[in-house]
Amino acid sequence: MSDTAATARGGANIEFRQVGKPLPRIDAPGKTHGKTRYAGDYVMPDMLHAKVLRSPEASASLRRIDVSKARALPGVACVLTHEELPDRLAPTDIPGQTGRKRLDTDQQILVRERVRYHGEPLALVAADTVAIAEKALDLIEYDLEALPGVYSVEEARQPGAPVVQGTDNLVSTYKVRKGDVEAGFAAADTIVENTYHTQFIEHAFLEPEVGLAWVDENEVTNIRMSTQVIEHFRFIAEAIGVPHNKVRILGSLVGGGFGGKEDITVEIYLALLARATGRPVRLCYSREDSFFGHGKRHPFTITHRTGFTSDGKITALQVDMTTDAGAYVYLSPYVLLYATVASPGPYRVDNLHVDARAVATNNMYTSAFRGFGAAQACVAHEQQMDEAARLLEIDPLELRRRNFLRTGDLISTGVPIESAVWCDECMTQAWQALGERPADEGPIKIGRGVAAYQQSYGRITWLHDTSEAWVGVEMDGTVVVRSGVTDIGAGQVSALAQIAAELLGVNLTDVTVYNSDSATTPLAGTTTATRALYMTGNAVRLAAQAVRDRLLARAASEFHVQMHEVDMADSLVFVREDTRSAMKLTDLVATCASEGIHRSELVIFRAPFTDAIDPETGQGRVHPDYAYGAQAVEVAVDTETGEITVLKSVGAHDVGQAINPAAVEGQIEGGTSQGHGYALSEELQYREGKLVTPSFSEYLIPTAMDMPRVQSIILESRSGVGPFGAKGIGEPSLTPVAPAIANAVADAIGVRIPDLPITPEKVVKALMTVPVN
Repeated sequence: MSDTAATARGGANIEFRQVGKPLPRIDAPGKTHGKTRYAGDYVMPDMLHAKVLRSPEASASLRRIDVSKARALPGVACVLTHEELPDRLAPTDIPGQTGRKRLDTDQQILVRERVRYHGEPLALVAADTVAIAEKALDLIEYDLEALPGVYSVEEARQPGAPVVQGTDNLVSTYKVRKGDVEAGFAAADTIVENTYHTQFIEHAFLEPEVGLAWVDENEVTNIRMSTQVIEHFRFIAEAIGVPHNKVRILGSLVGGGFGGKEDITVEIYLALLARATGRPVRLCYSREDSFFGHGKRHPFTITHRTGFTSDGKITALQVDMTTDAGAYVYLSPYVLLYATVASPGPYRVDNLHVDARAVATNNMYTSAFRGFGAAQACVAHEQQMDEAARLLEIDPLELRRRNFLRTGDLISTGVPIESAVWCDECMTQAWQALGERPADEGPIKIGRGVAAYQQSYGRITWLHDTSEAWVGVEMDGTVVVRSGVTDIGAGQVSALAQIAAELLGVNLTDVTVYNSDSATTPLAGTTTATRALYMTGNAVRLAAQAVRDRLLARAASEFHVQMHEVDMADSLVFVREDTRSAMKLTDLVATCASEGIHRSELVIFRAPFTDAIDPETGQGRVHPDYAYGAQAVEVAVDTETGEITVLKSVGAHDVGQAINPAAVEGQIEGGTSQGHGYALSEELQYREGKLVTPSFSEYLIPTAMDMPRVQSIILESRSGVGPFGAKGIGEPSLTPVAPAIANAVADAIGVRIPDLPITPEKVVKALMTVPVN
């Protein structure tokens, strides 16, 4: 599916033995041979099956709920409503490793009085079989009295509108005030103003939400599940009313997350039912349940007003952005912040004015999704650059080159970029990779587009982010890594093994990683925010380095040389300039063990900490660092039918240092595919708050037949803050894809469609507005 080109590296001239090699991932054999057990594969004797009853209304008052008939049904073990639950709420914000106070965003576990969105849970059922549980749902009687609702941000902001959250439905606001924007516009020769819209979309992961819970002999509630965050055990404990040490999360390999499994999904329901019944309980969402069971990507409306000199330099930028938070807060304040920071894109803007807000409605709640606000911002700033290029009659690539940030420049929040900004290199290589442009053929018009981006990796710097890891060498020279990190399919666990193998001089097959157990593995934080490699990778690097240093110190004593003269590779320890001075790693380990030299290390990696940004100006550090790259796309548009075919798609990204180039390539392929769906076909549609696209029959994701061959160009500046200079790639791989396609379509048909997705219907409608020559 992908052609990969590795390009020149920056940074120190380092030669690795394990890192940087496209080695088979340690999770590959199990997945290849079908032996890997995902959360849905686990069963237990005497297991119950759970189902969730959901509200058919988006805004209503619960007047009555009667579960007596359901409880009387043979085979039903338990039915729960709000009346049986502890007087607690379900948390909707992710915990930090430091135990910081979370945002006050909690929601009801089951509806008590008021329904706020279509599909909000009313009751839980556990029964001997799935069929019985479904029958029990049909027997539950309830009365819902419809209440006035708000189903758009415009409605929600009107005076006197029904209040969904807070006092005025404003969930969060941010602003940026940098430089003198009025002076900047006064200095402009041309001012370009446009508004862009993005849509609600679904994560569409292969594996729906699923888990299995049981209470053991020590009264510990165990939950084996598919999640991005095992640290949820704390919030589950609070929700069900038990001590934190009485809840254990065992994470399985995840069949896709993309942010949709960052929030709590089935965990609290499973814990409540397992404790209520005393039996194991399994809850697996159907695809339709999943559409209602987790937050969606935030839709945004973004207006850019940009001032340019006649030669294409940006003089000022004013951005106004509004997003729909849905019925609960969840991560909307953070998504909005990321979008605000990313709003100017990878461009130097000395005079910047941004106003951003998230608004509560009675639509489905929105939360984390790959790209996390920066993807929506990119849709706007990259289309704006193409529109400006058209008006200024400057090549779109050249216009970008004249405005790209450089290392040391100040970004939107007034902090200098310290790592490499290889936007120009990425954009140029991606564009050149498209090759010769084919000619139009009749109604088929060919178009090309490009998009560049700035994407953060790592969590917000004032959240005190930390990650722990343990690394040890066994007596036979094999290596063990213990980390709480969850692997959501991107190879997070295998990357840790590759880092440890590099530093301890063994092969990747000599490393075993134990991960994702909140009771037995050091807590590594969330697998979110493109932070896993940065945070957990650095923790493993530090732990492995500490073990390496102790081993090398003892070997240096044995060889009568300085420690820096000793190296490790292929399970041997040797003096670099004297191959005769060598010993087996197992012999060195035995010596260290007999002398009481510690052969393992537990470390905590702490991200840099800064104060929060100035609320009046938006100035200050928000993220540890940023990744940069570009996407180039070629499309064919049938002007008679509106059908769009993506012919070529090239992603070029500076990843700092690729720990495993094959894994990086996989991320670029996956992000590109997801970006194609975002651009062309995917849209969750709500009418009066009710979802009318609740399955893959109506919600259209791209198939293999829709995808072209994806070319991945991997650049390595070795300038990142991750291990060995790595940057992130999980989210950046998606961010520029949709705007590149939008620009390509506009190039093909000569008119811009500013609203995603760009469907055939929208193309035909847009072409009707083009004057006939």
